[in-house]
Amino acid sequence: MTRVGRREALWWVQDYAFAAAAWVGSHLGRADPDGHAGGTGRPVLIVPGVYENWRFLTPLIRGVHAAGHPVHVLAGLGHNIRPISDGAEVVRDYLVANDLRGVALVAHSKGGLIGKLAMTRELAEESRIATVVAICTPFGGARLARYLPWPGLRPLVPGHPTLVELAAAQAVNARVTSIYGTFDPHIPEGSVLPGATNIELPVAGHFRILAQPETLSAVLAAIR
Repeated sequence: MTRVGRREALWWVQDYAFAAAAWVGSHLGRADPDGHAGGTGRPVLIVPGVYENWRFLTPLIRGVHAAGHPVHVLAGLGHNIRPISDGAEVVRDYLVANDLRGVALVAHSKGGLIGKLAMTRELAEESRIATVVAICTPFGGARLARYLPWPGLRPLVPGHPTLVELAAAQAVNARVTSIYGTFDPHIPEGSVLPGATNIELPVAGHFRILAQPETLSAVLAAIR
């Protein structure tokens, strides 16, 4: 194994160790879904990735709320294993039910696809979604999803009809900030979205990036 290979292998192990701890913590935690909904800044809606519930993004939720933003979560999304279009409907229903406007969607992985689709399908006069801040989102799909047995990953396979629809919806890309690290073991294709604000951070991993101070700083800058 080369020096670079050893380094990437270490990043991979660290990433999965973080993900395992975060996943367990997201099931043991008793945090109230409405516990961070106070604040005077731009409202934020958290959209987790596939097989994640909203508590998986607790580090970001706490940091964004501490900066003065009311943070809303989608408890009804569960572990986000439904189709991307279904997730976009959950987002819309929540925004309408709570009469939220000018919202920043802060999303991880598949959640970024849900956020962009919700923004794409929104009527111009609604003005509910101001921006999508997507972290490690496979805008072009993730070819590794083709080889994994979990049905929740099927919508992430390149060429999936929803991904094709999203790729064609380039008019909203300017309202997207795509944040990613130097190495993502799950998305070898990368998370660059043409026309969006693309930010590469000096961190590695698909999951560990959620708890890095550089990520919080980039998210807060995008929200403002």
